[in-house]
Amino acid sequence: MTDGDNQIKSVRQFRRFAVVVCLAGALVQLALTAYYLGMGHKATPHDVPVGLVSPVSKQAAILDLLERDGVFEVSIYSSPAEMREGIKRRDVYGGVDVTAAQPHLYVAGAAGTAAASLLRNTYTSVIAQQNAQQLAALAQQSATISIAQAQALAMPPPITDVVPLPADDVNGASLGFLTQALALGGTIASVGLGRLIPRTRRSWARGLGHLATLIVYALGSAAVVLWSMSWFGVGVDANHLEMMGIFALVSLAITASTAGAVALVGPGGALLGGVYFTIGTVISGASILPEFLPTFGRVVGENLPTGAGVQAVRDNLYFPDAPVAGHLIVLSLYAGIGCLLVLVTNFLPNRTDRVSELDLEVKDRIEGNDVRQPVAIS
Repeated sequence: MTDGDNQIKSVRQFRRFAVVVCLAGALVQLALTAYYLGMGHKATPHDVPVGLVSPVSKQAAILDLLERDGVFEVSIYSSPAEMREGIKRRDVYGGVDVTAAQPHLYVAGAAGTAAASLLRNTYTSVIAQQNAQQLAALAQQSATISIAQAQALAMPPPITDVVPLPADDVNGASLGFLTQALALGGTIASVGLGRLIPRTRRSWARGLGHLATLIVYALGSAAVVLWSMSWFGVGVDANHLEMMGIFALVSLAITASTAGAVALVGPGGALLGGVYFTIGTVISGASILPEFLPTFGRVVGENLPTGAGVQAVRDNLYFPDAPVAGHLIVLSLYAGIGCLLVLVTNFLPNRTDRVSELDLEVKDRIEGNDVRQPVAIS
């Protein structure tokens, strides 16, 4: 096909092309708008894990109160210290201790501001209702209260942030920005390699070269993200070597799986990277916690590289006692399967001495007086 064959030759042809482009753009916009609003416009909490330290005599009433509408999923702890350890392992987002005269709330701001705010609001609301009931009972009895009792009723309920967000990230938005940067950068890199690599003959050498490039890019991408974090005081106290490894694995999971899709199905496989960026970042758990997403978003989000990456990074930054093996397994599967597809698709065609589609296109151009030659890697 010559360059002249790709040119629009009439106004009617231009109009048809313009209408198709506009309709396609409108449909994509409609789909994304519906998706974004469906996932986040009315984030409703469900089964938010919380802890409870309570005498056995009070447990049934408190469990009924917390689990009545399916908002919370309660785990019983024997002591405040045990519950604090559960918060540090990110088993629960927080919890309440009702063994003392005044209930005490524990939260983890670094686990997600939405969950911390939900716990605070629920806790203060219940305490306010209890105080109002006590005052109403005293008023009905025409009883007087002491200054100490009045101060106790007016005093704000005690709240302890076990794992607070750092002062430089008070809104907890850094994880979302980092995920978007990794997803977009990895997608661009995969698409670029997808256009570059087919200009050479399929072989083990090309497969290994492609794979090596993906690994080098992942390491470079992780180093850039880690360096840029230091500009804003994010992750200052984290283990930088571990953080470097997690960022590199996230980047490789995105780039290798996208490159594998391109190698398997052609240029259309690059859409997988677009899915990670446009779909995956919204349900990754960075800005909207998994427990605040619809079931579909929660399940899919946790099993995409973006979601697994967010959880692994959050644990490494703020919850070093939390288990991250499950998240690393998800990332490793995406990276490993993608790398394997890159190698296999370069090996199989070479057994019959075939070359890539782009090489055949170059051959046609040569026959049409195009003097460009494909580069061969031996």
